[in-house]
Amino acid sequence: MTRGPLTYDRTRQELVSRGAKLAFPIREGVPIMLVEDARTLD
Repeated sequence: MTRGPLTYDRTRQELVSRGAKLAFPIREGVPIMLVEDARTLD
């Protein structure tokens, strides 16, 4: 979405986009970069 940097959250197994306020899950080692599957950050 923002094309900004992502940070890896090891405990939650997510890639976090602070700019978009979304966290994308990593399932079986594969990042799921779909907005529909992302978790909204507060």
